[in-house]
Amino acid sequence: MSSGPMPYDEDKMPIYALGVNIGMQICSQTNFKALLDEDELDILLKGFSDIVKGESTTDPMVVLSTYGPAVNKLLSERMEGILDRAKKDGDEFRAGFLDCNEEAIKTDSGLIYYSMTEGTGESPSDKTDEVEVHYHGTLIDGTVFDSSVDRGTTIKFKIGQVIQGWQEGLAMMKEGGKATLVIPPELAYGDAGSGGAVPAGATLKFEVELFKVTKA
Repeated sequence: MSSGPMPYDEDKMPIYALGVNIGMQICSQTNFKALLDEDELDILLKGFSDIVKGESTTDPMVVLSTYGPAVNKLLSERMEGILDRAKKDGDEFRAGFLDCNEEAIKTDSGLIYYSMTEGTGESPSDKTDEVEVHYHGTLIDGTVFDSSVDRGTTIKFKIGQVIQGWQEGLAMMKEGGKATLVIPPELAYGDAGSGGAVPAGATLKFEVELFKVTKA
């Protein structure tokens, strides 16, 4: 996301930042933009505003006791629909990737491994081995959710500290190599997703460059 001009004067920005902080905490738990349409989002924000400003015309506890079950039903149904759609889209993306990349390998677990540059050095073989990598992670629509490349610095970690798809993919690489990993949700973050960055049921695509392996 690009950095544009601040929406308020300098003396008011700390209050705006407080609102941003609260919004980020809420949205890190539930992606309301995906669950609700624009009109529904406006109603949601009106409910939030009424409570914050103390302007609710109805006892909030009465509202919750009356409509709480309907809230749970609505969220459950819509989250299930989003999850099913994400998995279906992921299935189609992985099939399309294999069709377009004949040299790509699909392992028994469902990981898709596509070598871009073959390495010649060590391969990690144990969960306690440490690797140094560059990576660029995107969702299937191209949205970047995490990238050491964009941050301009490599990252080091032990193999056992990352998702299963990474563990399996890195074990297939050698130092100096670069590969694309297309990871189904069951080898990534599953039905839970990861905060606000990775949706539930998401297939992930990583370009990974392995610089160094340090054996345990």
